[in-house]
Amino acid sequence: MLVDDHEVVRQGLAAMVDSQDDMSVVAEAGSVAEAVLRARSYHPDVIVMDVRLPDGTGVEACREIRSERPETHVLMLTSFSDDKALFDAIMAGAAGYLLKQVRGSDLLDAIRRVAEGESLLDPAVTAAVLERIRHGSGSTDPRLARLTPTERRILESIAEGATNREIGDRLGLAEKTIKNYVSTILSKLHVARRAEAAAYLVEHRDE
Repeated sequence: MLVDDHEVVRQGLAAMVDSQDDMSVVAEAGSVAEAVLRARSYHPDVIVMDVRLPDGTGVEACREIRSERPETHVLMLTSFSDDKALFDAIMAGAAGYLLKQVRGSDLLDAIRRVAEGESLLDPAVTAAVLERIRHGSGSTDPRLARLTPTERRILESIAEGATNREIGDRLGLAEKTIKNYVSTILSKLHVARRAEAAAYLVEHRDE
C-alpha cells in the first residue's frame, strides 16, 4: 500500500511497483485516517508511508496500523532527514526509513528486504545517527548500564546497521552466538526489535 498526500507521487510509485513481477499495489491513501482504514481492509504486506500527512504523521499511522496487525511492514519515505522523526518511526515499529531522493531500484530493493523482515535505514540518515553515537559522553541510563562491554559493542554495531554475520566477523564470534547476544540485549533493554534497541542507544546514551 502506498501512503502519500501527493497523487502524482503515488502514481509514480505505483507504476514502478506494478512493473515488478513479485509485487503489486493493493491500495493507496493520502492521509492517516485513510491509511488506517485501508490497511484494515486490504492487509498489505508492506506499506510505503510518507512521514508528513495532512491530518497527522506517518509515524502515528504506522503505530496504529502495527498495533492492529504487527505482521505489516512499514517503510517510511520522507523528503527530510529528521533525527526525531527517525527515532519516533523506529519506536512506532517502522521497518525502514528512506529519503525520497533514493533511486527507484534501491526503493524496490528496500521493499523486498522489509517484506522479508529486515530493518534498514537510509545511509544519509544512518550517518546522523552514528554521529550522535560516536560523540556521546557515555550514559547513566540504568538499562544500558546493565550491558556487558561485548553487548555494548554489539549494540553499537546494530545501530550501524550491521547484520549478525557482519558483527560476528568483527568480533570473531559465530553468527549463532551473536544471535544469542542480541536476544539478551533486547531483554535487558526491554525492547522487542533490533531497530528499537538501536534507537534506545541513541536516545539514552547522553543522559
